[in-house]
Amino acid sequence: MATYTIDGVRIYAREEGRKNAQLAVLIHGWSSSWYALSPLIDLLSRRFRVLAVDLPGYGNSERLRERTTIPRYADLLAELIREQTESPVVLVGHSMGGMTSINLALQYPQLIERMVLLCPTISGHLSTYIELFISPITIIERYPIAGRIVSGLEPYMVRVTDRLMRPASFAERTGITQADYERLRADARRPGQGRVRAECYWAMRENDLRGRLHQLETPALVIWGAEDNTVPLRDAGVVADEWRNVDLRIIPKAGHWPQFEAPEITRRYLASYLGLPVITTSIEDSSNPTEVVSRAAAFLANSDVGNRLTLQQRTRLAAQCRVRVFTAGDLIAAVNEESTDLMVVQDGSIEVLFPDDSEMPGESRLLQTVLPGQITGEMSLLDGARRSAELRAGPDGATVLILRRDRLLALLEDDPQLGNLVVWNIATALALRLRLANWQQQMLANELRSVRASDPTSGVSYGND
Repeated sequence: MATYTIDGVRIYAREEGRKNAQLAVLIHGWSSSWYALSPLIDLLSRRFRVLAVDLPGYGNSERLRERTTIPRYADLLAELIREQTESPVVLVGHSMGGMTSINLALQYPQLIERMVLLCPTISGHLSTYIELFISPITIIERYPIAGRIVSGLEPYMVRVTDRLMRPASFAERTGITQADYERLRADARRPGQGRVRAECYWAMRENDLRGRLHQLETPALVIWGAEDNTVPLRDAGVVADEWRNVDLRIIPKAGHWPQFEAPEITRRYLASYLGLPVITTSIEDSSNPTEVVSRAAAFLANSDVGNRLTLQQRTRLAAQCRVRVFTAGDLIAAVNEESTDLMVVQDGSIEVLFPDDSEMPGESRLLQTVLPGQITGEMSLLDGARRSAELRAGPDGATVLILRRDRLLALLEDDPQLGNLVVWNIATALALRLRLANWQQQMLANELRSVRASDPTSGVSYGND
């Protein structure tokens, strides 16, 4: 828990994660609080320092002295970001928080690296349902006496407000728990916030972003519930038409709260886009420090498995790998050993050795030297069979990224696009290696034929010739 004073306004934030990690700022929407993005905090805090703010006038934050506007929210958050970090941040915004995030990216693009927006308000016009049934109550609340009357009647009108709010907020087959629903409902009807709710309702309408999205340079993932009856899908059509650098995803069986209604797929999309570890429960999470993952991600750009991967994809792939360091001559893998490990040489080299019966016992023949960026063990990864060769660290040792088959399978399940690219890159590297081996064998055959043709008494023979 933390409180910050920005331009004279006291702002409350839920803080998680390591202090020296990249900052991720979470921005809630209308009639809400930091809790609106709580399902994502645990995942994000594995890689980021998370600040989930209460916007001024909401939750535990102080109300603005002047009338609330979306640009004013953006200015305050920009100042908060400048005070907390010197590096670009990741923004995660829900509903009105998405609109505020876009304003931040338009006004202060240098502060924002990427955004994840959940059902963002674009046009400022909410659904017809909201405008007919909910907004009149909000407008009345602007006036203190009427607001107190509405708040006083709320305990006696729970069933009525439930019947009004649920169709506007949640899908028919929503997966939200009763506890989360009650907490969100309590935030939406928190006493003393009638004025800010009314001001924000009009602030969104006055901040129509249509015609401005083409100006955005910041890449973003935009997630929408297919049954959103608060911010209608017509706003998603504006995003698709105008925003060049956007990844738009629609989630079935979710309304305006996909992070609560369909948490698993929402977190998967988020983790994939931000390069976070896989989150399937069948494997453990990555324990690599952030700086190790960052170095490995940069290295993978020039590796056999990193071809055509974006930085986010390389970061996520790096998070799935174990990093092992070997000194010169160390045994990395023994012949006939069962294994499902793919190895990517990050530094040094790996020598692939094959036992040679024609030489002294214990001696091996060098088949190949695997250099930085190259892979070995792809056959073991694919079929889990026993290794046909021995692997040892080269003369300068070896730093190796190790990808297990269970990790790759989990990646294919969680992020099919990335998983398929990795498999394709492995297959391509294997095909090139086989093509080279065939070429070398052909060259050897040609050399042997040449020797036999020049000296028929040499006794050298090849194949069936």
